[in-house]
Amino acid sequence: MKESTTSSLQARFVTESQSEMTELVLPNDTNPLSHLLGGRLMQFIDLVAAMAAYRHARAHVVTASMEHIDFIAPVHVGDLVILKASVNRAFRTSMEVGVKAWVENAIAGTRHHIASAYLTFVAIDANGRRVPVPPVVTEGGEEARRYEDAGFRRQRREQEKERKRQNRAAYETAVKGAT
Repeated sequence: MKESTTSSLQARFVTESQSEMTELVLPNDTNPLSHLLGGRLMQFIDLVAAMAAYRHARAHVVTASMEHIDFIAPVHVGDLVILKASVNRAFRTSMEVGVKAWVENAIAGTRHHIASAYLTFVAIDANGRRVPVPPVVTEGGEEARRYEDAGFRRQRREQEKERKRQNRAAYETAVKGAT
């Protein structure tokens, strides 16, 4: 392996790749009730998560999935949306990134949690081929909990993928038998 590849795969602390962004909610971002569109919030979440994955992998990354998102409270025109992302765990070529979003009413001076999501990113080279990503180093507490939970979520994703594969195979067998 080349030296540059070896050094790029050295384990990285969670804090090395954390990403944060703030967005002002404008009328164009909202629905007829002047609430932030869910799809716009999902775009913000995808962007901040991609930044964290990109920093961690030090390679191009693509979104493989947004596994789970909870919309907890509405966001209004003029509010600030603060998003924070961390790589929870790295696997061979993929990473799970957790994102938390808060809304801040700068005039009232209030801030509260509005959404959380988990996304999976895959690191790729310039030709679109998967490339290895470095391991994540946690520093205990919340980081260690998120690391362990990411492993459980990956197991569930793999089980679901296998279930779908079996269902497809059974369907294809049934279709062939009917013809």
